[in-house]
Amino acid sequence: MVEDARAFWLLEPGRGEIRSAPLPPPGAGDVRVRTLWSGISRGTESLVFQGRIPEREYETMAAPFQEGALPGPVKYGYLNVGTVEHGPTDLIGSTVFCLYPHQTHYVVPSSAVVPVPSEVPAERAVLAGTVETAVNGLWDAGPLIGDRIAVVGAGMVGCCAAHLLGQIPGVKVTLVDTDSDRANVASALGVDFALPDDAPEGNDLVVHASTSSAGLSRSLELLGPEGTVVDMSWYGDEQVTLPLGQAFHSSRLTIRASQVGAVAPARRTRRTHRDRLTLALDLLADPAYDALLTGRSSFDQLPETMAAIAAGSLEGLCHTISYEGMEV
Repeated sequence: MVEDARAFWLLEPGRGEIRSAPLPPPGAGDVRVRTLWSGISRGTESLVFQGRIPEREYETMAAPFQEGALPGPVKYGYLNVGTVEHGPTDLIGSTVFCLYPHQTHYVVPSSAVVPVPSEVPAERAVLAGTVETAVNGLWDAGPLIGDRIAVVGAGMVGCCAAHLLGQIPGVKVTLVDTDSDRANVASALGVDFALPDDAPEGNDLVVHASTSSAGLSRSLELLGPEGTVVDMSWYGDEQVTLPLGQAFHSSRLTIRASQVGAVAPARRTRRTHRDRLTLALDLLADPAYDALLTGRSSFDQLPETMAAIAAGSLEGLCHTISYEGMEV
């Protein structure tokens, strides 16, 4: 049995390293998991790596199995897919998703892992946390058949939201981003694409996921009268300014926040966090989501990879971390 694992730690903003992580013996209700893949949540993990989480949000932004504390040293992350090596008989050998940081092996309660459907490849399954966020956002948004919808920001969350919205009958979805290369991703996801200046206006709903003042301002401009922006961005310590002196009041526009930490009110009495995550994994049977897997590195390269992503020099959508060949 493996007694020590290896884990990625942020020592201080801008500097990470791989450390030894002693494993506790599994208890009666625990599983021991060998990690196959983990994913980097570009937006949140970049803010964590840069030390840009406001101090008053440290507790709110804590990851489920975080060790240490923000701004560091801290073991942070929450997109992990692995194989159960020890635990209940019905789980041994199963591929599972867990909201666990970047670590080669780990021990958690069996209730903390969710089996990955057999038709979902393990690498694609790291997107479960992102699809879950998009599902929650759509529960907050309440889109209707035939709606005209813009999704501003073609990052991981925006792309997942756009793809889900595009499957509602009669809905016209436009994915909006400043990067014209995201047009290829939009095509793979089955939705239209536009640069901000070319995006259609008069929308019933806008989902904002660009994490920028400019994106949120443009989202308001893309609404029709009495329309709603559902803001799924997390800005960290960035100050956001908005043109509320324009059509915001006269057109009776609404900005609504959506955050994945709690199940959306529209489903809170009937769905648990586990229900929501299970749904996300089921949705990942769709191979269109492979368009979001745009790069991969080995676990040993993670300190350099995380620094490059946070600095913006390693572009893309979901960057996955391979643990192939990792014994400890």
